[in-house]
Amino acid sequence: MSPDAETYELSRRRAFLATLPFLLLGLADVVLLLEWGLDPLWGFMILPPILFVSVLAWLAFRGGFVRDRTGEPDAGREESAEGEI
Repeated sequence: MSPDAETYELSRRRAFLATLPFLLLGLADVVLLLEWGLDPLWGFMILPPILFVSVLAWLAFRGGFVRDRTGEPDAGREESAEGEI
């Protein structure tokens, strides 16, 4: 297994662990609404947005929403600075 594959696996696991509390909180909200006696249709109406936002959060954490995806963040800046000197 290449080092990149190991890093990718770790970031997927970390993304899952980061989004798990949000998913569990949303599912607990659905259960709480159903336990209060609301119409079950309301539970099914709010479940898709909870799952959608959880998937978006997982993708954001997995992909690194702060990290530069093209490589080293300052690599281009250093090369251009060396050429100007």
